[in-house]
Amino acid sequence: MSVNFAVLGAGRIGQVHAATIAAVPAADLIAVADAFPEAAQAVADQYGCAVQSIDEIAANDAVEAVVICTPTDTHADLIEQFVRAGKAVFCEKPVDLSLSRVKACLEVVKAEGGKLMVGFNRRFDPDFRAAQAAIAEGRIGKVEMVTITSRDPGAPPADYITRSGGIFRDMTIHDFDMARWLLGEEVETVQAAASVLVDPDIGRLGDYDSANVILTTASGRQCVITNSRRAAYGYDQRIEVHGSEGSVTAENQRESRIEIADASGAHRPPLLNFFMTRYTAAYANEISEFAAALEQGGDMPTTGHDGLMALALADAALKSIEEARVVKVSEVLG
Repeated sequence: MSVNFAVLGAGRIGQVHAATIAAVPAADLIAVADAFPEAAQAVADQYGCAVQSIDEIAANDAVEAVVICTPTDTHADLIEQFVRAGKAVFCEKPVDLSLSRVKACLEVVKAEGGKLMVGFNRRFDPDFRAAQAAIAEGRIGKVEMVTITSRDPGAPPADYITRSGGIFRDMTIHDFDMARWLLGEEVETVQAAASVLVDPDIGRLGDYDSANVILTTASGRQCVITNSRRAAYGYDQRIEVHGSEGSVTAENQRESRIEIADASGAHRPPLLNFFMTRYTAAYANEISEFAAALEQGGDMPTTGHDGLMALALADAALKSIEEARVVKVSEVLG
């Protein structure tokens, strides 16, 4: 059997998920919706599905699951609409930019007995998963320190900055989720520093483009996250986990894995330069596991609680900068 999917939002990430659903044996794409009819029709023509409105998809008994790829300010409302309609929901992060709104949404999901998975795709990257598996197997002993490096090739346009919620809620939120996953414990305190070093317009819009964050758990485990909106050498995505008996590292991915050595030195191909090429396998894996969980009745691999906690860390990081102090996560969670 396979799960019948609909994709809500036919923009860049919606197209990625449509392609993934079409390629996953356990999933069938049967409908797509978008505010721009031509965008929805392009996806429908490519994958042979129907174009329907969001309300039509909610009422369509053949649709078993939806993938929400619409603007962030619509996510919580759509999650509530579709769990009430009896559909399983995969939602791109974040659920909302407001912790109180996320909490209210998750209460609806719980009351309806709904199934919700939040799209933290990096947990499904093969290299990162192998690193986490090494930790779980005890290969490096007890985790003590985690280092996460995440740098984009270039800054997003100004109009994106105004609606993204800022660097911590848009970019670092992935790293906050990774930190919780790799540390194996909830974060207790957050200390952050941030600057505008890449684009003055980002600062004028009230955001930052360069940041470092220190996370600490109750047992004293630490994670350092470093972010930049500019990496002239490509999409920089690395992790290192140091344990009591060793360490595990996941390095950057390159256009190919060759190295050429000649009289002028050793040369390797450049890094991958775009998140959709760097995380192609991760996007495929997360949809595959979502479909498998629905078929087998298992737990969601990433949950609404994961979305809530990552957003809480983002809010704590902002509070740390604004008040120039270490912030307890409990202060923002309430």
